[in-house]
Amino acid sequence: MNKNILLYQAMLQHFAGDPRRCQHLIKVASLAKELAILEGADEKLIALVEAAGLIHDCGIVAGEAKYGKGHCTGKIQEQEGPAVARKILSDLGYEAKAVERICYLVGHHHTYTNIDGLDYQILVEADFIVNFYEDGLSKEAIAHTVAKIFRTASGKKLASTMFAI
Repeated sequence: MNKNILLYQAMLQHFAGDPRRCQHLIKVASLAKELAILEGADEKLIALVEAAGLIHDCGIVAGEAKYGKGHCTGKIQEQEGPAVARKILSDLGYEAKAVERICYLVGHHHTYTNIDGLDYQILVEADFIVNFYEDGLSKEAIAHTVAKIFRTASGKKLASTMFAI
């Protein structure tokens, strides 16, 4: 069976009882995959960004266990997530190189400087697009973020179309 399907199921279990977070990871993974396809990525990169989208917020559970519900910032997610991701991905049989890169992305997905690859850029853009809607950001805030952080033509176009900016 496709490892990303198994990861999808594992992440729904990870966030069982929390439909908002389940919906979030589904949307981010779907957008990340779509953006990778639109950017002309190969099958390996498409699968990697989809996996990263599915697991990117896995550190929330551990962060909330340490700091309390509602007190898990993006930085805490980045600190707690890689260890959680490494275990889940390794248990599912992902290749070591993919595990390392996905863990890196999980550990940096709220860091918007020194973005070092198309996979990282796509994950950041997909997460932002979903968060724009979920957080109810204004058109002005969305336009500012897109201008400042987005680099892919597909991400810029999708955000501009979706939010009419």
